[in-house]
Amino acid sequence: MRLPEILSIARRDGRVTVDGLATHFNVTLQTIRRDLAELADQGRIERVHGGAVMPSTIANIGYEDRRGLNDAAKAAIAARCVQDIPNGCSVFLNIGTTTEAVARALMSHRDIMVLTNNMNVANILVDNPNCEIILVGGLLRRSDGGLVGTVTTQAIAQFKFDLAVISCSALDEDGDMLDFDIQEVGVSQTILKQARRSFLVADRSKFQRRAPARIGSLAQLDSFYTDIAPPAPVLAACHGWGTQVQLGTPKAGSD
Repeated sequence: MRLPEILSIARRDGRVTVDGLATHFNVTLQTIRRDLAELADQGRIERVHGGAVMPSTIANIGYEDRRGLNDAAKAAIAARCVQDIPNGCSVFLNIGTTTEAVARALMSHRDIMVLTNNMNVANILVDNPNCEIILVGGLLRRSDGGLVGTVTTQAIAQFKFDLAVISCSALDEDGDMLDFDIQEVGVSQTILKQARRSFLVADRSKFQRRAPARIGSLAQLDSFYTDIAPPAPVLAACHGWGTQVQLGTPKAGSD
């Protein structure tokens, strides 16, 4: 069916065009216009001249949808990130499908301690016998297995760890990291405070999204791992701040 694939392309690229989709699916322009109209009626996209974009919204994409979004890019970002995570260190991984990709990439690391407020991260790393896992407490968000709230913040504040690897829901042109859940933002801010060094992992889709709550600035981070070069203003700002931008490029042919 075309509609799910159209949504997948829109989420990956931030924008789709009528001409491009008609060529991709080998159908008429009118057929694609009807498809886009149906998706717009459902609130899944916003129509613009010549195509559509993902809606600017304060509602997050569901966890199950995010799990299958840009998998190859997330795996490549994670592979690049873990090159800078040494054996024998302590690292915090927060909530997010990209940090879950980092957890999978840590399966061969030795003598590491991983702290997390993400039950999915803990379940992934159970299969690494050389990894000690600390799951911090808090309010369970059933939608994605995340632990959030005051209890989580207080628990994290009891630790000091070598590295924090965090993700976010959106990145704006000022280099600010944004999220949808105020409780999760407070947790992420505490994670950054308790880390000796901090990394962000975020794929290209975060540059097309908007979220209302500010976690902080890329200026606070040591490194930012993504799959394509950020917009020029963000790249220039990172250079000025001393925040390293590292690219993890998916292998040719990866979906």
